[in-house]
Amino acid sequence: MTINEIQDEIIEEFASFDDWMDKYQMLIDIGNEQEPLDEKYKVESNLIDGCQSRVWLQADYHDGIIDFAAESDALIVKGIVSLLIRVLSGHTPQEILDADLYFIDQIGLKEHLSPTRSNGLLAMVKQIRMYALAFKTKANA
Repeated sequence: MTINEIQDEIIEEFASFDDWMDKYQMLIDIGNEQEPLDEKYKVESNLIDGCQSRVWLQADYHDGIIDFAAESDALIVKGIVSLLIRVLSGHTPQEILDADLYFIDQIGLKEHLSPTRSNGLLAMVKQIRMYALAFKTKANA
């Protein structure tokens, strides 16, 4: 699936809820369904700067594809990072760098997050793009 196809799927899933409390519950459920991050990756170097809660992000590059794994100690944040991973994991660095993450606005995430959570979301996206840029640069070296 392409990044946009996955985003469209997420938008459709969230469209069935009108109430934001239901959407928050869905985010929590998504986070709870995510595989726990292996303890060996819960290290200082994998913590994302700029998040109020603790978010660990692990990136592995193989065969031109980046696979992400993440976890957070906050339920809603865990759901948010799970969505980002669902959209961006399993793609090339260039696809990740070129991605327009329109699903964030489409599902109303930006307008319903507190300022600190919005900053955390931006920090997560920035870190994912930094990994993509690093792996792309390394592959072209």
